[in-house]
Amino acid sequence: MERSNETNVSEFVFLGFSALVGFQQLLFVVFLLLYLFTLGINAVILSTILLERTLHTPMYFFLGILSSFETCYTFIIVPKMLVDLLAQKKTISFVGCAIQMLTFLFLGCSHSFLLAAMGYDRYVAICNPLRYTVLMGHRMCLGLVAAACACGFTVALVTTSLIFHLPFHSSNELHHFFCDISPVLKLASHHTHLSQMVIFMLGIFALVIPLLLILASYIHIISAILKIPSTVGRYKAFSTCASHLIVVTVHYGCASFIYLRPKTNYTSSQDALISVSYTILTPLFNPMIYSLRNKEFKAALWRVLRKTIAEIVILRYTLMR
Repeated sequence: MERSNETNVSEFVFLGFSALVGFQQLLFVVFLLLYLFTLGINAVILSTILLERTLHTPMYFFLGILSSFETCYTFIIVPKMLVDLLAQKKTISFVGCAIQMLTFLFLGCSHSFLLAAMGYDRYVAICNPLRYTVLMGHRMCLGLVAAACACGFTVALVTTSLIFHLPFHSSNELHHFFCDISPVLKLASHHTHLSQMVIFMLGIFALVIPLLLILASYIHIISAILKIPSTVGRYKAFSTCASHLIVVTVHYGCASFIYLRPKTNYTSSQDALISVSYTILTPLFNPMIYSLRNKEFKAALWRVLRKTIAEIVILRYTLMR
């Protein structure tokens, strides 16, 4: 009888920035500028990789996929967040919340496995340079990306299904600015220890296993670099991995803080702050770290810009005639 009087939650209310009511218009401007800059940077990177033939290599193929993931990642969360900053009613439907979580987890988990694939690419390039073009052929690159997406989608689908099959009868106030695992799980009327354990194990699978694969790759890479006789050679070999290591550190640092720490340390304000960093700032800086630290990419970018400007000038001259 008690259960029959309970009402199922049909929508969620976001309270992520409720403590900053007086600053929401300022946050809107700042986040909008960062979002547009992120889209612009990723568009430039993708265009350069597509237009410049010298960048049609496995490393830049993975960078292009990473840049695409970052763009889609922000598209799932930031536009809705921007609308909510100016809206009086900051709500999302039950189904919309599930779709947002599924897509967000798919891209995030695929990102983890893609970083593992990029680690393997660096391992082959440094430890087996003579067989690099054979081992990292087109099929292998596509296979690694497909495997990363398949693993990411599996984790996302199982996790989202487990969470949204739970009963939601009490509060619908979500102390976050998007549908993340912990804030939504807190609103469930009751959830079993088994469901929590399965979700935690899926987090282990999506974060720890790719990280172990990356560590295994770098153990072999460091061993190979130490065998290089010249200091210049060791520096050049390590510099090709530095960008990947920075991105891995940022990604796994934020993700581990959110998903693998003990629940007793959980606070909504901390998670919201960290979430801002990895939903807005990380997608902006990751491609920049990879591209702007890379002399080959910068040279290719200048070639593409000069070629594009020359084509525009020629086209304008032709039209004027």
